Amino acid sequence: MTSQGPLRDPANRVSPKAVRLWLLQSLMAFVLMLGGSLLVARLVSGWGWLPDWLSEHSWLLPVAVVVLGLPFLAAEPFVRYAVHRWELSGDVVYARSGFLTREWVFVPVSRIQTVDKGQGWFERMLGLATLEIRTASHAGSSTIQGLEHGVAAGLAEQLARRAEVLRDDAT
Repeated sequence: MTSQGPLRDPANRVSPKAVRLWLLQSLMAFVLMLGGSLLVARLVSGWGWLPDWLSEHSWLLPVAVVVLGLPFLAAEPFVRYAVHRWELSGDVVYARSGFLTREWVFVPVSRIQTVDKGQGWFERMLGLATLEIRTASHAGSSTIQGLEHGVAAGLAEQLARRAEVLRDDAT
């Protein structure tokens, strides 16, 4: 058995606007975590049954959230943009995604059951969309985030047409 070497990168990057999308999503999560930590710190300081050192230093919780959260907030969108790629090659959709972990997914077009295009609030604001490619097996499905809306719509239509042709050929 010969080794083929590392997998090549899929040909297409997601939209550069995906960096703003992931930054907005990270910022929202950070604000919620910081707000929650401030609330917990305020509540803990009034609890008499806790050890004194904990109630006196409850302010450290929001500080820890800021110190640990800001590097992720700053780095995550750029790392994700560098990693997230996709390609429709022949009869296979090849996608790579991840931040802390990497995922490479090859979806045979002949196995595709549904292709869905969706937009959340931030995606709609930025003109982006997420493409969900589903097969009968969850492991064979893929999600491509950060696509331009028009690219996602065109790819969804192209995949649906190809999947229909391939299914017709198989019968």
